[in-house]
Amino acid sequence: MTKNTERKTWVSRLLRDRGGNFGMMTALIFPVMLAAGGVAIDLTTMVMKKAELQDAADAAALAAASALANDGKNISEAKVIAMRFLKTQMSGSTAVEDVEVGGENDDPKNEYDFDASTVVDITETALLGNGKSFKVNVSTSYEMKFNPFTRLLGQTKTTMNAASSAESATESKNALSMFLVLDKSGSMAWITNEKDTSVYSCINWTESNWGNTKTKATSPCYVSKMAALKLAVASLFTQFKAADPTNTFVRTGSIAYDSVSYTPSALAWGFTNSLDYVNKLNAEGGTASGKAMETAYNRLKESSENKAHKDKNGQVPTKYIVFMTDGDNNNTSDDTSTKATCAAAKKDGMEVYAVAFMAPTRGQNLLKECASSTSHYFQAENMAALVSAFKVIGERTSAVVSRLTK
Repeated sequence: MTKNTERKTWVSRLLRDRGGNFGMMTALIFPVMLAAGGVAIDLTTMVMKKAELQDAADAAALAAASALANDGKNISEAKVIAMRFLKTQMSGSTAVEDVEVGGENDDPKNEYDFDASTVVDITETALLGNGKSFKVNVSTSYEMKFNPFTRLLGQTKTTMNAASSAESATESKNALSMFLVLDKSGSMAWITNEKDTSVYSCINWTESNWGNTKTKATSPCYVSKMAALKLAVASLFTQFKAADPTNTFVRTGSIAYDSVSYTPSALAWGFTNSLDYVNKLNAEGGTASGKAMETAYNRLKESSENKAHKDKNGQVPTKYIVFMTDGDNNNTSDDTSTKATCAAAKKDGMEVYAVAFMAPTRGQNLLKECASSTSHYFQAENMAALVSAFKVIGERTSAVVSRLTK
């Protein structure tokens, strides 16, 4: 047999031999399997870390916005707070530790540098009055290194991004001056339909027995219209207390009338003087609203009232008259003068709220004409409605704007 023949025979045997095929296939496929497993692991990790990064950005933006609006922090301080929240949120995540086992970063103290990869941008805008609004934008990124198996495919790392924004605003308080014009005529002593459970019996004055000295106490006792008015005024002022606890933006005054106009409480900061004035009122006499309305209007339009606000809060106040009656003026001339004063007040930019408390038609019509709009007119037929009306007036006029962090 020649050497060529022997060589062909050896090659033929080699080609026919299937031994070792599994080992060869394993050698070829195993790296691919490792790479596929690495990719699966890294994809799971990426999803988890992306969610953690987004949560951290959201927390940072909200924390900064809240600190600006609620804690009085300045922009620089808010940025520090945002970064602190971002890092704290991520501290429980492996994302803050870029650690490669056996690698140069194999140090659990080697935390990811979020200071370099995060931008906190804050925009401040002045609002009407003394308020400010803030918009906080937080953008951050995290560079995740793939495990060694994924790197078999030639990719070593990926960068994930997250962004979040939040808005907030400080409480914006608008300066205001308000004068209450309140009916204290004799009919205000008459009862409402609300029982007074604090006493067993009392003289329940009504239109039929009013002024009768022989009238005796009866049970149950009903709340008088004057008592209801005092409670309603307190409800209005409660809104001012919440809106302006430091008495910096609200000034109030009160004047009462029956058949004559009484000395008013002067316009003063807060509401204490006005509330004391109202609480001392007693029902008596007839009804004549003309002079009282004129006095309230003149006090509000005095230049000294604007100056008082300018010196203390730097604002030009919105001015209000709250006009309340439970009856008709004894003389139509008072209707005429009251309407003329209301028209002048509205022309000068004042807002007139009018409350008819169990009032007859003529009294209602007077109040409707005085009111700045239909939404400024309230018709209360019982104590609950009266208290509600004054509360609504307080809520509207306190003009407190507060936008909570979104």
